[in-house]
Amino acid sequence: MKWDEVRKLYPGQFVKVEILESEIRGNKKYVTDVAVIKPISDKKEATQELINSKGDTVVYHTDNEEIVLEIKNIKGYRGIVQ
Repeated sequence: MKWDEVRKLYPGQFVKVEILESEIRGNKKYVTDVAVIKPISDKKEATQELINSKGDTVVYHTDNEEIVLEIKNIKGYRGIVQ
């Protein structure tokens, strides 16, 4: 489902979605197609759902004209360096 359609179906609220299609430009991921998992009316619940989200599942507010996610490249080392 396109984001414009989601915005019309669930105006002015948070929705939990799974990203189906996106494109990366620079350090941003522009989402073009999503599957709605559920609408969320409570801000606290939306925050909790976002914290628990994994992979391509995100919580976003339909007041936003498009879904744009910033990609952060976190570099680090695990284990022992000899």
